[in-house]
Order: sequence, then C-alpha cells, then structure tokens
Amino acid sequence: MTRLVVVGGGIAGTGAALALHKAGCDVAVYEAHPDSAEDIGAFLTLASNGIRALAEMDASAAVTSIGFPLTSMRVLDDTGSQVAQVPLGDAGTPHLRYRCVRRGDLNAALQTEVTARGIDIRHGMRLVSVHDGPAGVTARFADGTTATGDLLIGADGLNSTVRGLTTPDSRPHYAGQQVFYGYTREAPPQARPETITMVRGSAVAFGYAVSPEGETYWFARVAAEPLTADDLEHATPARLRDLLLPLLTKDATPAAELVAATSDDLMVTNATELPTGTPWRSGRTLLIGDAAHAASPATGQGASMALEDAVVLAKSLRDTPDTDAALSLYETLRRPRVEHNVTVSGKISRGTHDPAGRGPGGAPPSRPGDDELAGHLAWDTELGLPAT
Repeated sequence: MTRLVVVGGGIAGTGAALALHKAGCDVAVYEAHPDSAEDIGAFLTLASNGIRALAEMDASAAVTSIGFPLTSMRVLDDTGSQVAQVPLGDAGTPHLRYRCVRRGDLNAALQTEVTARGIDIRHGMRLVSVHDGPAGVTARFADGTTATGDLLIGADGLNSTVRGLTTPDSRPHYAGQQVFYGYTREAPPQARPETITMVRGSAVAFGYAVSPEGETYWFARVAAEPLTADDLEHATPARLRDLLLPLLTKDATPAAELVAATSDDLMVTNATELPTGTPWRSGRTLLIGDAAHAASPATGQGASMALEDAVVLAKSLRDTPDTDAALSLYETLRRPRVEHNVTVSGKISRGTHDPAGRGPGGAPPSRPGDDELAGHLAWDTELGLPAT
C-alpha cells in the first residue's frame, strides 16, 4: 500500500485524500490552520466538472448539503438590459449542477467526510521542512513531529509552503484585478432562482446569485494596481464600499444597490496566478491544485480543477506500475488543461482575452481535455497515455 502525506486540508488536499483513499492508498492530511474555518468568508462556484469529480470520489452528498444550485447564467450590459441567458453545465442532471458555496463551508464539509472515512487529518501542523531520503520523503512540522511517506503531496494553496521549500523560484504574481466579495440580505428586483447574473459594467465586472433564503452572494472584479499589504490589512467594509460605489453608480444595474446594502460581510483580495510552466515535481514531492496552477478567479474554475486533480492523481497511482510512471502520466494528462485555464483566466483579468469563438453569452470555448474528461474521471475506467 502506498503511503501518502498530504500537506494542506483545503479543497485540493481533502479531495486528494478522499480519492487516494478510495484507490487503496494509506493517506494522512496535515493542515496548518487550527480548525476547518480557514477563509470562511469568500464564496466560490463549483462547476459541473468539479461536481463530477466529487461524484467519482463518492462525496456528492457532502457538498449538495451546503450552498445552492445554479442552473443558468444571464448576462446584463451596463444599462441593465439582458443580452443573453444560457444553461450552466449539466443543468439537466441534478447531481452535476453547478453549486454556489462558501469556501469555509466546503472545507468543513470535505474535512468531515475525510474524518468519516477514517482518514487521519491533523490540524495546527505548520510545515517547516521537507527531506527526500532513500527510505521516503519526510515532512517536519513546527511542533517537532514528522511524517514520512512514499510521496508527499503539496495541496497547500496559492502561498504553498511545500512549493516554497521545493521550488523556491516559482512565485505567484498579480493577475491585474482587485476582487471584492460580499453578502447582503437584500435581493435585487426580479431575482431569478438558481441563476448567476453577470454584469458587464463600464468599469467593473460584477456577478451575483441569490440563495433560496434570499441572501445575495456577489463579487466585483476591478482592473487596477494591486492593493498593498497595508491596504488589505485595513480593508474595512466602509472603505471597500467607498472604493466600489463610485465605479458602480455609473451604470444602471443592480450592482451599486447590492454593494450599498452590504454591511459587514464584505472582503477584498488581489487576483493572483502562477506562471505556466511552474514545476510540479521535486523528487518524491508533487504539487496539486492552487499550489501547482493557481489561476485568477475570472473563469471560476480553481476549485473544480483541484478536484479534477484529485481524481486523476488517484487513478494514475492506481493504474500504473510505479510512482514515477504515475506522476508522469498525471502531469501529461493535467498540465495542458489546467495551464489553458490559467492563461484564459489571466487574459480575462487583464482585459486582453480575445472573445472571438466564445459561446453564447460570452461563455469560454472548450478547454483541452473537455472531450476526454468524463473518461479520465470515471472511476471504473483505466487511465493511459493519450494517443499520439
């Protein structure tokens, strides 16, 4: 049985633990945060590909118990007029529908599922070093404890400690937008259930969805210089409203009203990405999820791509004769797809994406691997190298 050490208990790490455990591996998860509530504020959208990956690791129920489904997307221009409405993903298949969830709720749900399956998950474990020796790879933590495995998986996000220790020259950089998130009990007039509304504003890309309880989840992406560490530290809700409202009141859309109605539940971050070509492997260490291929949030695919990673990695280890072959297969299958997402998402954030060839409502064209994805994720199919 392969021994695996997973560093990071977020979406990528818990997803990997669930899939690897299903593949028969001995897995333990080490999370630096003291509990499951890290980054509880921001929300995300799980797309059908991410939901499909969860289904293949038998974790659909854990996620469909939180958040709410999204079955369509409508697009408004800066006058508030609707210019498109399209179905989202596999809207007709209930267990594959897009889902809007708070990140912290998703982390907690997946960690609960990990624990329920008897997988060891330890909190408050801050990684300080990684040593690759003849008997395996050893992680050392700040409390002096160690964990040794046949493979160490760095699933510790954008600011990955594993990446900093193993490939220190690979660093994230600003992707061109400040990203605001908020929640309000106010719902816009004519709010549509199970619909995410995208607003093509004159100065801000805005989106919102209304939960069944009437709470509006919204985001705003603003092209500007990155916020400084001091800006982020002192980003009070009042200050953030003052930054956003002058940009939104130029347009006749619901955006300004929603931001004005948001009190304390408002936050901001800089959109950040990793350069394509970032190394994923170093000896017996592998990076997955945002630690390997973080993208700006413009395409909304970060969590879903991380869950795809989890299933394809587990199947690669299951279906190949040795770890080195498994990691080669994994990288061959994953790199074109995730790096396409990094590139497209970054171009959208920087305003340089060519919309030619996009689908109805401005939906992005198909990604590399879309046609093969169902087979790559289907648990009962064997993985192999793509035909040349």
